Amino acid sequence: MKITRKGEYAMRALVDLAQNYRKGLRQIQDIVREEEIPGKFLEQILIILKNAGLLQSKRGIGGGYSLNRPPDKISIGEVIRLIDGPLAPLGCVSSGHASCSKEITCGIRSVMVDVENATAEILDRVTLADICNRTKGMAERRAEYQMYYI
Repeated sequence: MKITRKGEYAMRALVDLAQNYRKGLRQIQDIVREEEIPGKFLEQILIILKNAGLLQSKRGIGGGYSLNRPPDKISIGEVIRLIDGPLAPLGCVSSGHASCSKEITCGIRSVMVDVENATAEILDRVTLADICNRTKGMAERRAEYQMYYI
């Protein structure tokens, strides 16, 4: 598994929307400014996320994007699979892969299955709400540090 720039930007945009979940629609330019994502690239990503049912949008004045589900119901694993594909570190580990003559006796594949399962367990457990909470906690710790040491 490799998280592409597109995958990273998708996660950042979704976290931004999660942080603003109860505040109504979020305009693209606000996400671009806050997350430092190229506008045209973000537009493409948001369309993918909308078509997958993660977002809803409204066009026109006062329009924008919002999450289609609460932040605690969207896992990072779901987002990564949607944007970047399977979590498998090797092609032979993914479901639907071409069969290999050594598949049953391959120690490398066996380890990579364990890697995929461990990765999926973590990423499927962590939600957008969890990331928002981590972000808030890190910001609070940074502010405390600055207050005492700067």
